[in-house]
Amino acid sequence: MEPPDASTPAAEGRWQRWARWMYSLHLLTVFGLGLSNAFLGLTYLTAPPALRSGPISWSRLRALYLPLGLYVLLLGASVIASYEPRVSAGSLSELISLATLAMGPLLVRGERNTRRLVDALVIVGALISFYGLGQLLYGYGGIDRRIRGPFSHWMTYAGVLLVCELLLLARLAVDRASRRHAWRWLALLLINLGLLGSLTRGAWVALAVMLAALFALRRPRYLTAFVPAAVLFVVLAPVPLLSRILSIADLRDTSNYDRLCMADAGLRMIAERPLFGIGPDMVQLRYALYRNPTAPRYWVPHLHNVLLHLTAERGLASLAAYIWLMAAPIALAIRRYRAEGGAAGPRADLYLGTVLALAGFNLAGLFEYNWGDTEVQRLALFLLAIPFCLEMKERRRSVERRYILHQP
Repeated sequence: MEPPDASTPAAEGRWQRWARWMYSLHLLTVFGLGLSNAFLGLTYLTAPPALRSGPISWSRLRALYLPLGLYVLLLGASVIASYEPRVSAGSLSELISLATLAMGPLLVRGERNTRRLVDALVIVGALISFYGLGQLLYGYGGIDRRIRGPFSHWMTYAGVLLVCELLLLARLAVDRASRRHAWRWLALLLINLGLLGSLTRGAWVALAVMLAALFALRRPRYLTAFVPAAVLFVVLAPVPLLSRILSIADLRDTSNYDRLCMADAGLRMIAERPLFGIGPDMVQLRYALYRNPTAPRYWVPHLHNVLLHLTAERGLASLAAYIWLMAAPIALAIRRYRAEGGAAGPRADLYLGTVLALAGFNLAGLFEYNWGDTEVQRLALFLLAIPFCLEMKERRRSVERRYILHQP
């Protein structure tokens, strides 16, 4: 029997595995964006032959691809309508990252593949957190030199850890068997310590709200423990950490006031061009024209708020597309969670984790522009794909065995 060529089921099965591995590795290496981009490029190369191996249920993906297509279409429209289209054209590079969402359900199919990738992300998150905590030994840790792990910015570090922690918390909340695995508790400890050490208040707020929501859903009576736990934390927490927490609601804090000034400038931008915005990548170039005279900074790279920044750059239509893009997977996850028996369902942790992590990501996005942070955005795009990955039938290796058995 001759070895199968590239068009045989056996070869197609190998292409499927290669494409899935390349896709998974581009997410597992977000700590090195160059490496992640390389694996994403390999995903582009291996995906076409992998997708030839069987029919695709496009009807199941319509709810995902419609808002994604509208988002992309409006991105192009905002570039054309920009004050400086040539400058804004650089934002079209976002289309490369959006492939993470478009290809996710096509390459990571079924519960087994999805669960493996989610577990791997949690492990990577714990290792990234450990790396950041190690930086405390080299003079990091203060507000002027925060731990950031392998990333260039502490907000990227905190954004990645937030997603990993919420996925892990959902698993521990509904899957009793997972609680017997010591590595998950160790990962939870490391990720929590990393988040605290990052001194990133937006991630803290998002985590606290999502924890309260999780307890309200799974163990409502435990909500009463929040008050004594908070008192104990205040008593035991280091003074710099406690001071950072108390500054969250302090309008005298310079960074808090600066965010209010950014919001004022963003609203001025939206009022001037509400439909398609002033143009992608134009906020940082034109901020001085809309800046509040009392703002602490004369220049900012973004408006530290995803919804506000996206609307200012691309208009209200793009904001609607973004909200639709976020809402569709959350709605599907909630429907499937309920249909499969709630917390008793076999995939409850994946559905619950998707909802918690996406809600937490967007809540943190009210205080930082995490959608514009490529490393964090890629994880968020995979979160959007998870409910649709579970909708797709898994391609099993049996296709290769069937091919061999039918050979003369």
